Amino acid sequence: MTAVETDVVIEGNGEKYAAWTFNGTVPGPVVRVTEGDTINFTLTNPATNKNPHAMDFHAAEIDFLKNYRAINAGETISFTFVAKKPGIFFYHCGAPPMIQHVARGMFGAIIVDPKNAKAWPKADREYVLVQSEFFKNPNDVQAMFDRKYDNVLFNGGIFKYHPFVTGGGKLDAKPGERVRIYFVNAGPNEFSSFHPIGEIWDNVYESGNPTNKLTGVQTYVVGPGSAATFDVVVESAGAYPLVTHSLTGALRGAIAVLLVGPDAKPAPLMPMVPWKVTTPQTEITPVPVQ
Repeated sequence: MTAVETDVVIEGNGEKYAAWTFNGTVPGPVVRVTEGDTINFTLTNPATNKNPHAMDFHAAEIDFLKNYRAINAGETISFTFVAKKPGIFFYHCGAPPMIQHVARGMFGAIIVDPKNAKAWPKADREYVLVQSEFFKNPNDVQAMFDRKYDNVLFNGGIFKYHPFVTGGGKLDAKPGERVRIYFVNAGPNEFSSFHPIGEIWDNVYESGNPTNKLTGVQTYVVGPGSAATFDVVVESAGAYPLVTHSLTGALRGAIAVLLVGPDAKPAPLMPMVPWKVTTPQTEITPVPVQ
């Protein structure tokens, strides 16, 4: 990946924001591998950047002093790890002040699929949602410490998947489909109480591990830097908002509407297509967004 300091447009308000990113997007690319894969990772911090950056994969079990250290502009760092445990995990920049690097957009999701595909039910449709707090002034680190956020985002947008708000998109599904939501809370500070309005989660998997299974859950708390996988099977057509039931967050942007109907078209994994990975050992290489 490449650390990219660039302006991005915040969906929902149309304003340019001086973001720090992985590969130029907020969130960064979805990384998808299989349990047991070896990942050879390289982070480049171009000479055109002004700040040190780093990478911390929550899916890795390696020495952080050696591998997660910050590198200056013009430097590159590489490390290798084995994805030993299945699940949905957070990744983020760990350069100081970490709270600012995360708040400005240096985060994303890594999915480690279980080696045994029968470890859980097959999903008919998958989505990735990454929740994060948005601070309009990217240089106001004190506001970040004081938790004075302006909005709460899903996949880098305010009401990004809310068709009843001007410019909002949606999440599609057909009645009876098993919809799997890979959910990451990037924080940097607030907890999410994830809830499907009009439904009940059929299954919740803490950290996305199939062995950590709960059934019939109304809301589930995901802390900053944590993640979970949520399955829901909606039998009736209609609109089903997925929200954080921490209502200050929901009403400031963290609402994604699942629209269920017979004409729902197939949708790619969001916010970006998975990275192409070949088992058992490979370099991770991005594929174009579809």
